Amino acid sequence: MGRIAAVAVATFTLTAVVFSAEPPAPGRPTASIFELATTPVPRGRIDELVFARLHQLEIEPAPICTETVFVRRAFLDVIGTLPTPAEVRKFLDDKSPAKRAALIDQLLARDEFADYWAMKWSDLLRVKAEFPVNLWPNAAQAYHHWIHTAIRDNLPYDQFARALLVSNGSNFRVGPVNFYRAVQNKEPQTIARTVALTFLGERAEKWPAERLAGMGAFFAQLSYKNTGEWKEEIVFFDPNKTPAAGAPAAVFPDGMPAQLAPDRDPREVFADWLVAPKNPWFARAMANRVWSWLLGRGIIHEPDDLRPDNPPVNPELLAELEQRFVAVHYDVKQFMRDILNSTTYQLSSISHSDRPEAEANFAFYPPRRLDAEVLIDALNEITGTTEKYSSAIPEPFTFVPEEQHAIALPDGSITSSFLETFGRPSRDTGLEAERNNRITATQCLTLLNSTLVQRKLEQGPKLQALLRAPRNRPRDLVDGLYLAILSRSPTDAELATVAAYVQAGGPDRRPMNDLAWALINSAEFLYRH
Repeated sequence: MGRIAAVAVATFTLTAVVFSAEPPAPGRPTASIFELATTPVPRGRIDELVFARLHQLEIEPAPICTETVFVRRAFLDVIGTLPTPAEVRKFLDDKSPAKRAALIDQLLARDEFADYWAMKWSDLLRVKAEFPVNLWPNAAQAYHHWIHTAIRDNLPYDQFARALLVSNGSNFRVGPVNFYRAVQNKEPQTIARTVALTFLGERAEKWPAERLAGMGAFFAQLSYKNTGEWKEEIVFFDPNKTPAAGAPAAVFPDGMPAQLAPDRDPREVFADWLVAPKNPWFARAMANRVWSWLLGRGIIHEPDDLRPDNPPVNPELLAELEQRFVAVHYDVKQFMRDILNSTTYQLSSISHSDRPEAEANFAFYPPRRLDAEVLIDALNEITGTTEKYSSAIPEPFTFVPEEQHAIALPDGSITSSFLETFGRPSRDTGLEAERNNRITATQCLTLLNSTLVQRKLEQGPKLQALLRAPRNRPRDLVDGLYLAILSRSPTDAELATVAAYVQAGGPDRRPMNDLAWALINSAEFLYRH
């Protein structure tokens, strides 16, 4: 461990520039491996609004990130997957000026897009077989399958929301009805709080009691019926379930009373109001949420805490995104494409200002630790290993093939000690903050000292094949490691450090294992940047 620690310290020192809080001196060339030495130029209305706000605040935006940074960032942000060395080389060898836009299109079309974003939505929709919602594996599988299919087929977001709100049927066979099963209880006001959080980005427990009661009335005629199959329930609109005397009337969250017909499901009336293009709350909440997923924070932050006393940092930008989302008919992929192609998204992660307003106003791309699932998938891809996942919930559907990617796990109760250590959410609340991506001491010790990581590095067939491959030059071996782990080639300074370390370590191949260990413990690997 002494040699590992020594090279780890050296690698941390070399890669720490990515996250330095100290801005480059005026007029000095920028860090060339992470950002271009050019002034960023707005590409459209999104950038114009961001840059106008920065100009107003007298904050200098970061330069554009380099191609090596962009390819890694785009892969991780769009499909939750680390690019392979071949994919990095292909992108870098492409001389087309439009290659960034082309890569974005390719990633949006990949199968992993549905895997990754189904994972994100399963967090918010509480897709988990076990306590506290007790969906049971059959229902969790049906729920995840519907979410995954909707994202794969790019179901417009208004249709996605409507299906979750108005579906009827068996929770084992009609996936979206589990929206009503995956709540703490079946009380109308509890359901209303879940609907407000998911689709309005509001925490309705902070609302006045009468406002929450009025929204809860839309869900008062929802009924549940057991079947002969264990844990199966039929969720349905029951026209014979009349509100009790004195029960609150249905009132939309904007204060307008609803006109309900006796034979029409009130949920349909609410859904009509919710997804109407003229309803700014629906589009605003999702536009802000998508922006926060791709840029690290919402224009209103947190993205599920929208309220009058938590205003947007850039109201004009949020209004533009809201209008754009409606204009593309709630096409989430097209909306993401617009953001991903912006100059704002492609800025360097090195802040050129020490003012706290810089991050809040998107003057640079904020570094964020990889999601637990993304991190273990990356380690497995680099080393050629697999992971064991299991669930405490009995059969059916608890067997998980070892080659299963963590981002594609369909049920939050299927887990591993690594996922739990690295902050995978428990999926109890539907809050974005339930996922914890902050680095902890336990995580650092896991990566540095655990036998799990040691076995992957020392026995992983893919990594060991890379280390044993015949090379004409030692640099080729180091290049291979850097491309596999950091998605870039080493700098001259890094090569000199590695060369000195290898020479001190003797002729065996152990120094290269140490280098791999050091690289996966570097901030540059652990963070999207």
